[in-house]
Amino acid sequence: MTENSATSSPWPAWAVPLAAAVVAVAVWLIGAATGVNLEAQLGTDAQAISVVAAAVVALAAGFAGWGVRVLIGRLVRGGGEVVWFVLCGVVLLASMVGALAGTTPGAVAILVSMHVAVGVVIALGLRTARRGVTSGSALA
Repeated sequence: MTENSATSSPWPAWAVPLAAAVVAVAVWLIGAATGVNLEAQLGTDAQAISVVAAAVVALAAGFAGWGVRVLIGRLVRGGGEVVWFVLCGVVLLASMVGALAGTTPGAVAILVSMHVAVGVVIALGLRTARRGVTSGSALA
């Protein structure tokens, strides 16, 4: 297996969003298995959170994170690992606004767990920029 161009991980960068989606689905299934009705309050309406929605949002977050990580690696001296982790923390805290909108304590617990799990997969999966990445190789 070749080394990830965006990170020093042995896994390819494209696998990180997929892993994030798998983790989101796993947490969603745990919630479903425990009888938690995953809904979030949006204004006056409650919105059901489907397993497909959880997977798609995790994929989107993972691919967006990959792009941002590549940019940080190119723009910040030394690869920007500290900048990456600070940004991940800020984004995770901001995402808690949605997670805390769960309609029941169980839904809040599952949603917070999902956000943290997906955030950890993305942050750690894309954590270390490889030194000497050429301009065209970061998306390989």
